[in-house]
Amino acid sequence: MSLDRPVTPDPYNLLPPVPAFSVTSSDVTDGAPLADAHVHALGNTSPQLSWSGAPEGTKSYVVTCFDPDAPIVSGFWHWVVCDIPASVTSLETGAGALGDAGLPAGAFHVRNDFGTRDFGGAAPPQGDQVHRYYFVVHAVSEEKLGVDSSVSPAVVGFNLAFKTLARAIIVGTYQH
Repeated sequence: MSLDRPVTPDPYNLLPPVPAFSVTSSDVTDGAPLADAHVHALGNTSPQLSWSGAPEGTKSYVVTCFDPDAPIVSGFWHWVVCDIPASVTSLETGAGALGDAGLPAGAFHVRNDFGTRDFGGAAPPQGDQVHRYYFVVHAVSEEKLGVDSSVSPAVVGFNLAFKTLARAIIVGTYQH
């Protein structure tokens, strides 16, 4: 049973434009379904991500995963990692597991909408429309975003609105 609602717009098209750079993944193909390993009830493993071409002046990165198709007004945040050093240009498969232990030194998780500080895989309602999972690497103008692990993803997003130099986006999909 579909919830019969319109497809939500690309959430990043609603923000002030910034330049793009490249993100690739050995686990996610842009526009293609996510593997079971990246589904909450099946594997719950964060995908590998690599990025390149960030602009001059990038001092850190924030990595997020957002589902704008969740049947709620705010969408659903699956993953938020802040303060990844500028010298780091990839996260390995599973880096989002077990809190901050798999992250580069100085980086940390913010609570996702599952209520945990780690990666939470795809979990659309049974029978709902195809959901899109936006894995985004934000190139940040500051070494520290200026938040701590107690803030919500919305606070991270607010700070990114003023400190993002560029974005790299890859989108996976999933449907039960």
